[in-house]
Amino acid sequence: MKACIMCGGAGTRLRPLTFKHPKPSIPILNKPSVLHLIEHLSREGFNEIVMTLGYMGERIEEQLGDGHMFGVHIDYVYEKEKLGTAGGVKNAVKYLKDEPFIVLGGDHVLNLNLREMYRFHETNDALVTIGLISIDDPREFGIADMDINNRIHRFFEKPKAGQIFSNLASTGIYVCDSSIFEWIPENKKYDFAKDLFPSLLTADEKINGVLVRGKWTDVGSSAAYRQAQRWMLDALPGTTIEGNFTTRNARIKGPLSIGSNVSIGSNSSLVGPIVIGENTTIGDNVLIGPYSVIGSNCNIDDHAKILSSYLFDNVSIGKDSNISGGVVADETIVGEHCFLENGTVIGHKVIIGNNSTIHSGVKVWPEVKIDNNSSIKDTLINSDYDITNEGS
Repeated sequence: MKACIMCGGAGTRLRPLTFKHPKPSIPILNKPSVLHLIEHLSREGFNEIVMTLGYMGERIEEQLGDGHMFGVHIDYVYEKEKLGTAGGVKNAVKYLKDEPFIVLGGDHVLNLNLREMYRFHETNDALVTIGLISIDDPREFGIADMDINNRIHRFFEKPKAGQIFSNLASTGIYVCDSSIFEWIPENKKYDFAKDLFPSLLTADEKINGVLVRGKWTDVGSSAAYRQAQRWMLDALPGTTIEGNFTTRNARIKGPLSIGSNVSIGSNSSLVGPIVIGENTTIGDNVLIGPYSVIGSNCNIDDHAKILSSYLFDNVSIGKDSNISGGVVADETIVGEHCFLENGTVIGHKVIIGNNSTIHSGVKVWPEVKIDNNSSIKDTLINSDYDITNEGS
């Protein structure tokens, strides 16, 4: 079975994390987010994958190669200009024209039964089958009005108050017949939700919906990113330790996944679920709480506290510092006696001086230097980087 993964977006809503990483490569449990998706597709029997690439696409191709290590074959198609979701898939028509295929976003994190959705599509006569999920607030998604026979009669993208006729939200997962390409123009920006589905409904062409069960999110914001990490951490099967591991009187309660050459100091406490990358050093009297991920080559100094937070690779946390519900990107240095409050997002190569506080919800752009004794209440922008943080 074939799958098309759309990876063309710039990930502006996830900035400052996406200045160094394309959105599908943002690490979840210390490996690219899209790799979790590919492994799930492989388990579900989708072993022919085409990826549509745009922003930093070379990085994604470099990380995944031809896919054989993950039990799939991957082809790549680059967009020279933005073509939209449907236009990007049309750009890959030569790999998808012979049989039905499933379309997913490169930022999707899920455990849905995709094979079941594909089989449902095969046994019905709709051009497209949309995966739908019931959610409390569907304003950021397309919503569908579906009858008892699974036929969709209305589809509306990102409704406002007074327009929410359904809480069945589109997951952005579609199973398409290859004849769908006849409805998508060549070399033109064209979206599934905004353009294609309204055209099909106006022409009285059949679109089906299927209610999917399980966990699903698109990692389009830092809040969704943290939620996705928690889901994946909840699925840790137990405690695994790779290679050398040293500890002195630490209190450790799983589940944990610990990379090789990890050192944990005296009287430190780790309470899972936690993932720690290789070559990371954790000092004495450190507390690492549940739902935390620490990357490779990190250094956590004495008396620090890491609580429900996510550190990328090569991060250094100073003595007596506290990170609570935050995200800290690669090569950032947090000084001593610092507090990063809930919802903070710190870009790569930031230096935070001693005795500083980053207030809740604040974002710090890459390569910003924060002086000692600072209290940062508003987002800090580095003018060397784009300031846009809305959109894809």
